[in-house]
Amino acid sequence: MSLASPVTVVRETRLDPRFPLSGGELRALCETLLDALGLDGRTFSLKLVDDREIARLNREFLGCTGPTNILSFPAHDPDDPELPGDEGAFLGELALSVDTLARETDLYGQTPLEHLARLLAHGLLHLAGFDHGEIMFDMTDAAVDRALLEHGGAA
Repeated sequence: MSLASPVTVVRETRLDPRFPLSGGELRALCETLLDALGLDGRTFSLKLVDDREIARLNREFLGCTGPTNILSFPAHDPDDPELPGDEGAFLGELALSVDTLARETDLYGQTPLEHLARLLAHGLLHLAGFDHGEIMFDMTDAAVDRALLEHGGAA
């Protein structure tokens, strides 16, 4: 693990007691996911928000009503398929609703760590320019498998 974390975590809400990781563990999970997705050396920002804030962001930026689990705000032009290749290149910002994470963990019968890793991997792939589809889903599954192997004891 590098000395400087590739993720800046901004907590804008209280965390549900079921939230699976401390700040340091969350940063380590993000680093694992970046590496598993072939995005090592890149950086991003992660805002932990509540349902009210994610619903506001969802309405303001996507025109959708209600809360969602994670939103991705890429830093690069989505019409340009090339990501910045520089070490430390900023991918963008993710906003994750900790309320929806807790609710969906129960709904989908996943551990909090597994669902968190899945949402983060999914969001990171959107920051990297991927759209929904088989390739994105396969990459997400592989990244989640690796995260569970490396961080499974943190759940």
